[in-house]
Order: sequence, then structure tokens, then C-alpha cells
Amino acid sequence: MATMNKATIKAVVLTISDSASRSEREDLSGPAVVAELQLLKAEIVATEILPDERDLIAARLRKIADAGEANLIVTTGGTGFSLRDVTPEATREIIEREAPGLAELMRSESLKITPLAALSRAVCGIRRRTLIVNLPGSVRGARENLAAIARTLPHAIDLLME
Repeated sequence: MATMNKATIKAVVLTISDSASRSEREDLSGPAVVAELQLLKAEIVATEILPDERDLIAARLRKIADAGEANLIVTTGGTGFSLRDVTPEATREIIEREAPGLAELMRSESLKITPLAALSRAVCGIRRRTLIVNLPGSVRGARENLAAIARTLPHAIDLLME
């Protein structure tokens, strides 16, 4: 059996937002996610802002996971009902295995705070040795959803690194 929580979380945070990618609004959710991950002693490998373009999101997720530069990719944004919200589809396209329990836990905990949590289409899954987690685009939603799964992340990363 693996020793608990020995692997360092090496994270990439991707903000998915048309307006932030065009510098029409400041990205607040990406920095909020970085701050939460730093509380878990995660090493932040990179942060990026991408537009809501399915092919671009999928290609970037694939490249990061396949390069092995991070064992955790956290996206924020693009998980709602808008026609431009395509982050879950891009994530499903490139993952090899889903991690539905994480997405279920995020929605379950978020539902205790707001009934709008039922509108989240967030996906969590694994490609190679990288866990990919979709978070909502609002600062509050991103923080609350990440907090819901924070206790599980170190062990999840340890299991991926075995």
C-alpha cells in the first residue's frame, strides 16, 4: 500500500473565458483557484486563459497531460448552460477515465449552498497520470467546488503517481 500523500501536486490552472481571453474583463477565478491550491501546498506549474473554443481547450488539456508537466489540471469556466460553455465536452473528449465521484461531490456540496449547483455540467477525469477537474467560472463557485474535493486531491494524486 502506498504511503499517504507523498506526491507533490503539480497543477496547471486554465481559465476558460471568451471575455477574459480578449482582456475585456479581469480573470478573478483563476487567481482564486491558485490561492486555494496553494493552501494544499500545490506547486503551480502554469496558469493560462483560453477562449471558449472546444478544440483549443481539448488540445491544451491533451498537451499538458501528455507532456507530464502537471498531475492536476484545474479549469474554471465554461461548465454552464450557455451555448459557449464547452469545457465539459472538451474534457470528455480527451480523458481516458472519468472520475464521476469528484464531480458528484462538488455538486452535492454546492447544492447545500445554492440550488443553481444543479446546473453545473462539470466533469472530472484522468488522462495518463493527470487528474482534470472542471470548476465553475465564478470566483465563489470555483472556491466552493474546489473546497468540496480538496481533502481527496492529495490521495488522488498519490494514486495516479503509483
